[in-house]
Amino acid sequence: MNAHSGTVVDPSLPIIDPHHHLWHGAAGRYMLDDLVADLSSGHDVRATVYIECGSFHRADGPEPLRPVGEVEFANGIAAIGASGRYGPARFCSSIVGFADLMLGAEVDRVLDGVVAAGNGRLKGVRHIAAHDPEVKQLAPVGTLRDERFRAGYARLAGYGLSFDAWLYHPQLGDLLSLAAAHPETPVVLNHAGGPIGMGSYAARRDEAFAEWRTALKALAALPNVYMKLGGFFMPVFGFGFEKASAIDPGELARAARPIVETCVELFGPQRCMFESNFPVTRDFLTYRDVWNCYKLAVADGTPAEKRSLFHDTARDFYAIPRE
Repeated sequence: MNAHSGTVVDPSLPIIDPHHHLWHGAAGRYMLDDLVADLSSGHDVRATVYIECGSFHRADGPEPLRPVGEVEFANGIAAIGASGRYGPARFCSSIVGFADLMLGAEVDRVLDGVVAAGNGRLKGVRHIAAHDPEVKQLAPVGTLRDERFRAGYARLAGYGLSFDAWLYHPQLGDLLSLAAAHPETPVVLNHAGGPIGMGSYAARRDEAFAEWRTALKALAALPNVYMKLGGFFMPVFGFGFEKASAIDPGELARAARPIVETCVELFGPQRCMFESNFPVTRDFLTYRDVWNCYKLAVADGTPAEKRSLFHDTARDFYAIPRE
């Protein structure tokens, strides 16, 4: 089944988008007006979760505290959404900010700052750890194994905060030991746990997929670990969609289905949530077609499974108020 331009698949299915950004800078512009337009494109998006991306950090003041500015910004956007003046969706209803966990126990002053700036909306922290010689390296090697990082991570539980993990699949073992050591801290893997399908991994795709699956199975045995499903167009997955001028949602759904089905099999729909990853995705797919892709990928699921995958898991993980 293909979704043609203008078509909305299963428009009555409620959605919470647990992963989007807002920015204005070198990466382009995606601000409130863009988000509102996308949320109005036909799907029943009830709320969203803002995920840190280095936007609107303070221009001055102590360096470790500058990321507090991003949470202040997101909280202001959330207040605009809560007014209802821009439609029924409660955008940025929950916020995931950044605090440099490499500060170890000294990260407390940063966590104090972002929690205060969130005014009850800050639910978690993301500190990107993605590193692999064959992929864009976003973090130093061994971040999750670093004792300073682990000391900082240990502070999250005291604040009642979760951890958003963005890494590549060869690093999943590092996350396993971290999540096992701190069962009181909920963890959610971004972008299906980063299965690499490019570079030398492309030549041994089946083997790499099996490695990713084995690592996920161990993580799924920990009840505090959850999964976000999305970002499948990105070069790291190795599908080649980033080279296309346009992507058919049905074609992307077919390519992503083995990843989606594996994650749902291992974690269950109650610990999986679909994510838009906007605006990273918008150069290839509209917001409408991103959700069309996901709906097509699980077209055979039960209504209860779809409700979890598109709404309930995200609502519960990020403590979004019930409608």
